[in-house]
Amino acid sequence: MTADRNDEDGRGGGGLTTGEVARRLGVAPTTVRTWDRRYGLGPDAHTGGTHRRWTPADVARLERMCALTATGVPPAEAARTVKSPGPPAPDGPAPVAVPPVRPVSGRSRAHAGLRMGDVRQECKGIARAALRLDAPALEDLLATAIEAHGLITAWTEVIMPTLQAVGRKWENSGERYVEVEHFLSWHVSGALRRCAPPVAADRPGATTMLACVPGENHTLPLEVLAAALAERHLPVRMFGAALPVDSLVAAVRRTGPSVVGLWAQSRTTASRPLAEHVAAMEWGVRGARRKAVVLTLGPGWAGHAVPGLPRPRGLAEAVAAVESLVPG
Repeated sequence: MTADRNDEDGRGGGGLTTGEVARRLGVAPTTVRTWDRRYGLGPDAHTGGTHRRWTPADVARLERMCALTATGVPPAEAARTVKSPGPPAPDGPAPVAVPPVRPVSGRSRAHAGLRMGDVRQECKGIARAALRLDAPALEDLLATAIEAHGLITAWTEVIMPTLQAVGRKWENSGERYVEVEHFLSWHVSGALRRCAPPVAADRPGATTMLACVPGENHTLPLEVLAAALAERHLPVRMFGAALPVDSLVAAVRRTGPSVVGLWAQSRTTASRPLAEHVAAMEWGVRGARRKAVVLTLGPGWAGHAVPGLPRPRGLAEAVAAVESLVPG
């Protein structure tokens, strides 16, 4: 039993399983199997039993395949390049230097083209899948990261660093990679919706209202906050991008929230008068009037701090602030 188990997870010296190779490369296992079936990029040899085992040389070949397809080379052409032997040296073929197989878990230098620095290993896989516009792999990697680390850690240490790296790539490359940023953001949004439980039922005076300020279209940070609050069974109402002032005021009056989170990505959209106006709004019967606590969320408020209004610095702080303000 012990020997079989060691062989299955690759520790028995027989190489990596297909699943382990896929996680290392940041692709779906079906992608690895497809490259094997269509292009003959499978393991050079079986190591016994019915399970295929991938050696460092096999993995190095697939890493080159990933690097080529990430730059836009069609898979069939990339496979031909990978399989083509290089010109022999005068005295015969030179030995191939095979890099050691690194562990899947832990932290790693991410995709060199994105200059991500020292980040979690999952960032590298998500970045590669996004650059290839590989939807199945991206969905699988995002779901795995959220399940493995929890929503807050997955967002803070895996998803957000990858989004920031893609954004920097876009800014430094003119109009290139815009499609990668949109593709990644869309799939992150979908992953958040799939992982979040159903919206909690309303409790009087316990609703949190989330909206982007007028002119602000960056909704993703609010979406992850909404999902995190739903995980904690806190009632939340999400109004999304660029909510006009009149609509924002009307929604506050109709919802009667205990907390209003206003997101501003840019200093040009953050509005101190708007935050102060919402914070001063009252509703309810005379003698029992209530106000909402306004949270100024996002980097745009850094230059527009509103005295007396909390400004959480990240997702964990925002969740903790809401939990402390919403009656149980």
